[in-house]
Amino acid sequence: MTFPQRRMRRLRRTPALRRLVAETHLRADDLVAPLFVREGIDEPQPIRSLPGQMQHTLDSLTQEVLDLASLGVPGVILFGIPATKDPEGSGAWDPDGIVQVALRELREAVGEEMVLMADLCVDEYTSHGHCGVLGDDGQPDNDATLELYAQIAVAQAEAGADVIAPSGMMDGQVLAIRDALDEAEFPEVAILAYSAKYASGLYGPFRDAVDVSIEGGGDRKAYQQDIRNAREGLEEIRLDVGEGADMVMVKPALSYLDIITRARAEIDVPIAAYHVSGEYAMIKAAAANGWIDGDAVLLEQLIAIKRAGADFVLTYGARELVEQGLVGR
Repeated sequence: MTFPQRRMRRLRRTPALRRLVAETHLRADDLVAPLFVREGIDEPQPIRSLPGQMQHTLDSLTQEVLDLASLGVPGVILFGIPATKDPEGSGAWDPDGIVQVALRELREAVGEEMVLMADLCVDEYTSHGHCGVLGDDGQPDNDATLELYAQIAVAQAEAGADVIAPSGMMDGQVLAIRDALDEAEFPEVAILAYSAKYASGLYGPFRDAVDVSIEGGGDRKAYQQDIRNAREGLEEIRLDVGEGADMVMVKPALSYLDIITRARAEIDVPIAAYHVSGEYAMIKAAAANGWIDGDAVLLEQLIAIKRAGADFVLTYGARELVEQGLVGR
């Protein structure tokens, strides 16, 4: 056995030694919990394809956020499910829309103790399921959609959002949102851009959670990133940073660890990674069948995302990881 081999073996000998020399640490501070709030329900509704997750009422959402705050989780990101939809997705910017109402109630309940992030898109609110107002080709009209995104950003900021997180992948969305926020005198509200968001097959459980399907069986490949392309994703990140993004996101996380690592080597702003619904649901399904240790695999995957260079991770497992003592506080 060589000296380096003996050294590594000695440093792996006990749990305390392993903790002492670990290169990567995952703590509650590194986690953001995605949460769903649904208009017009009296009781939380379990999401079948996302075990342990709920479509919340306003009351249950507030309790969940208070619980997460008590566990030391620093942030949540909200997704709304409206009672009615229309072609433009007007509920997304309505002051009485479900996310705006939720933001106001949460801000009153938690003050500055939690970072309140609001996903900005219209797919949950549109009758056709796309991420913008449609043009004659059946795809989102980019420039017309930017006008809607500006309205949504201001409505979310007025309701109390700390961070606006545009996920629609429209070209120029960060600049349009930054200009709108500044003009409305919300210069302190930050933007977390879904910059490298790929047209992945891993979003199925999320679409169950928000009751979204694309009209006519369409897809989002015309405006989300091509799964085969790395340089394109990195260019999108550069563009968003140049337009004023305070933070950027890679989504999904596990299939795109290379993008996280390459982005970390190039840019200085915080990088988020979204451990998406399909990644989480696969762990739960395999664990339910006794094929894997679900807790161990969830922790392993999130540590891998951090090791790749992410500053924080959006994960449906935030609460369970902290409650079970799998991550430190």
